[in-house]
Formats: sequence, structure tokens, C-alpha cells
Amino acid sequence: MTTKNDAPLALVIGATGGIGGAVTDRLLQTGWRVRALHRNPELARRKSGRASLDWVHGDAMIEADVVAAARGARLLVHAANPPGYKNWAGLQLPMLKASIAAAKTFGARLVFPGTVYNFGPDAFPSLAETSPQNPLTRKGAIRVQMEAALERASAEGLDVLIVRCGDFFGPKPGNNWLSQGLIKPGKPLTALTYPGPLSIPHGWAYLPDVAETMLALASRSDLSSFEVFHMAGHTLNGEELAAALGRVVGRKLPINRLPWFAVRAIAPFNETFREMLEMHYLWETPVLLDNKRLVARLGAEPHTPIEAALGQALAGLGALDVPSAALAA
Repeated sequence: MTTKNDAPLALVIGATGGIGGAVTDRLLQTGWRVRALHRNPELARRKSGRASLDWVHGDAMIEADVVAAARGARLLVHAANPPGYKNWAGLQLPMLKASIAAAKTFGARLVFPGTVYNFGPDAFPSLAETSPQNPLTRKGAIRVQMEAALERASAEGLDVLIVRCGDFFGPKPGNNWLSQGLIKPGKPLTALTYPGPLSIPHGWAYLPDVAETMLALASRSDLSSFEVFHMAGHTLNGEELAAALGRVVGRKLPINRLPWFAVRAIAPFNETFREMLEMHYLWETPVLLDNKRLVARLGAEPHTPIEAALGQALAGLGALDVPSAALAA
């Protein structure tokens, strides 16, 4: 008879964040035990609503803490991401190096969420796993360095899985464009603020779909030591996104343009605005992910219908003021 203690163990770095939280929820749904590292585990337990996790005290920047937390883990999900783009240069690589050391110590597969930041205009508009990575931004260069570190570690015996997606959004508030730039959480949605030309398609990824994809891939026995897969997610231009949100809330939404001139004016005095400005180019051109390799491996990409996904996201953000048929979809 299988008991709870016999279930496989995963360590999630960043369990209070968007992608880390979504993967944590999926792990629990599929019978895994989940351990989460946090500098204040009691506070994290209360605020996250995930009391069933094995919350342990530690700092993702300190290798010894991460190694200690990883004992017994078969999977290590590295989903740590500094909020508001702050201090990527000082935090991202040290945190990842700690996770690499921990996963190597205990033979865990390291799962890493990739982004489109790695790519520059020479690879646009359709990004395959083999597309050249020549970013024009500092954050893009950091992401390239992170994936290079993972590939080097895979040559030394670490099993690595990278799943790359478009802009994340999900049923809980998080560090993403939808909840921090396009709508105002805590208020009924009456208008959409859009950062780019309305006619240009943009890639979106619903976090529960991302989590399901990651776990479906990580559970396979036919993975090599270094695997990268792209998720197509939802491709919508600004008008299509506004129309889908309008169907969820039951009204036509006016579209306001994000005042980039104001972002530029504030950027010298605000790190988050400065980092947002660096990623402006991703809204000016189509940046889409080719999922052929993923579909060939899984048969299909997990894909929640867009209105159901947006309905759950708006409900989680407190931005719905009327019952939504999308929530029942």
C-alpha cells in the first residue's frame, strides 16, 4: 500500500510566485509531495494558502540552504524570479547555481521555465528550440547565460528540462504583464491598457497549462539529459485580447494605450519602469513560439480555452463584477 511518505518529492524554488505556485498546485494534484524553500516559511504558509507543503527555512541565494532542502527530491523546479525585474544581474545566476548544485547532489531533474527574452530580432517571428539566441537586452543576456549554465551542468550529469512560454498569466495575482500592466487588480475590469500596436499578435501562456506541460514532460522516461520545449500557448493581438476579455466580463472594453512616454520619464528613477522599458520591443513585433517538437512528444499541448483561462485570471485578480460563463467552461 502506497502511503504519503512513499510519494515522490519535489523541491520548488519560488513556490509563492506565479509559475512556482502553478507547478506546486499541479504536483500536489498528481500525488507528489512538495517541499518549498522560503526565508519566512510561516509567513509563506499563511499567505500562500498552501499549508500542505513542507515549508522549510532557507535562502535561494545560499547554496547550502538549497542543497539541504533538496535532500530526497526527484525533481527540483527552479521558478525563482525577482519581482518587478529588480536586480536580475545580482540575483538570477547565483540562485540558479545554488539549484544546480542541489539537483546534482541528489540526482534530481531540474525543471526551468524559459522566456522569449533570450532571442533578438534575427530569430523573430517564429521561435523554435534551435533558433539563435542573440538578445539585445541585459535581461536577455542573463537568460542566455542561465540556460548555458544549465547545458554545461547537463554535460556533468544533471538532467535538465526547459519549457519556454510566452507571457504568463494565471488564476492568482503574480509578477506578469496581465496583472501588473494591462488591468488593475481589485477593481472590476472596465478598460484594457495595451502596451503595443493592436494589430500585432502576442504570445500568452496560461500558468495551469504551463504547469501541466512541465509535469507531463518531466514524468517521461524518454528525455535526454538536456531537453528544451516550446509552448505555443494563446496567440492574440490587442483587439482579440480585448474582445476575449469583453466576452468574459459581459461588456465591450475600451482600449487605452500604455503611455510609454511616461514610462521613459520615470525610468531613470524607478528600476521596475527602467526594466519594463527595456522589454518594449517585445510588443512592437510578433514573437511567437513554435510547439511542433512539444506536440510530437506529448501528442497535444495542454490548452485551456482562452475565455475560461481569462475568466479564472480575472476572478483571481478580483477584476470580475458579474458572474462569468467562462468560469464554468
